Amino acid sequence: MINPLHDNLYYPSTGTPKHRLPTPALLIDLPLLEFNLSLMSGYFLNKSVKLRPHFKTHKCPIIARKQMERGAIGITCAKLSEAEVLMNAGISNVLIANQVVDPAKISRLATLAGFCNIIVAVDDLDNLLKIGEAAHKAGNTIQVVIEVDVGLQRSGVQPGKPALSLAKEASKLKGIYFSGLLGYEGFTMFEVDRGKRHQNVQHAMNALVSTAELIRQEGIPVEIVSAGGTGTYDMTGEFSGITELEAGSYVFMDTKYNQLGLDFKQALSLLGTVVSVQRPERCIIDAGMKVLTTDNGMPYLIKPDGLKLERLNEEHGIVGVNTEKAYPEVGMCVEIIPSHACTTVNLHDRYYIIQDDQLVDVWEISGRGKSQ
Repeated sequence: MINPLHDNLYYPSTGTPKHRLPTPALLIDLPLLEFNLSLMSGYFLNKSVKLRPHFKTHKCPIIARKQMERGAIGITCAKLSEAEVLMNAGISNVLIANQVVDPAKISRLATLAGFCNIIVAVDDLDNLLKIGEAAHKAGNTIQVVIEVDVGLQRSGVQPGKPALSLAKEASKLKGIYFSGLLGYEGFTMFEVDRGKRHQNVQHAMNALVSTAELIRQEGIPVEIVSAGGTGTYDMTGEFSGITELEAGSYVFMDTKYNQLGLDFKQALSLLGTVVSVQRPERCIIDAGMKVLTTDNGMPYLIKPDGLKLERLNEEHGIVGVNTEKAYPEVGMCVEIIPSHACTTVNLHDRYYIIQDDQLVDVWEISGRGKSQ
């Protein structure tokens, strides 16, 4: 039996030309990734707001460690299973920006709190009580942040008195350390009009910060006020009273974020191969819905010129051909920008790391599928 870990089909040797990689292949342009990491870390270098980047975009401990090495105070993730991946990789300051409500998961959370600095979001008193009970039983303390709905209309208590009421309960429970608040202005993250986006951020962050002040007025310390994303990093990151920012997509970018005119570079792409050319105006590639997502629209085919990705089947991409510009042949490579990096990454096992059009490394996507 072939052991894929030792099979150079999927793990080619360093120096392999990009066009010789096994496709579909998820590529990271290493210099562009490093540029993005440095640009974001540099922005927060001398600010009171600190960076706690989101793991859900790249799901790769190697990238998380690079973020920590550049000054991130910790890592944000979405699920308990992602937090476990990070902890197993030696990253011990982790915020789960989501609710953990399953009794078995709460028990696991309480155990993990004895080995690392783990913070979890809550927006419900019963959930808070159960987390406190489990932590106390385990002889540990779990840090919690109360999620506040600042306009996304997803999870989170309402700003003001509802958040204050829950904070009062959290501040007196055994097994609980109340750390602060979390809010996400995702409703305006992709607003192309920068002025309108900034106005929305101001309104959302004012609700979050004023809630923190209301809680402090009751004599309850609020250490963390966490918010932000890639599309608002330089707005939320300037708002007085915010302490940390959770941006994630800046490491890679995608077609959706590229519409905002940010300074980050497109570091992520997908390499595919033409597998069939039966008509001059159309060709078929080996990249379909199982390696690319369309929740943010169709991915964008950038190389070679004259081709347009028109639709995706499970295993195939249907590509339109401008016959005056392109002459695709079977075996020819194409390169595609994902429309949503986060959901695309979760379809892959590994990254092929590219520099000067050659393979320099292969990184495992250890958080792939960690959705529990």
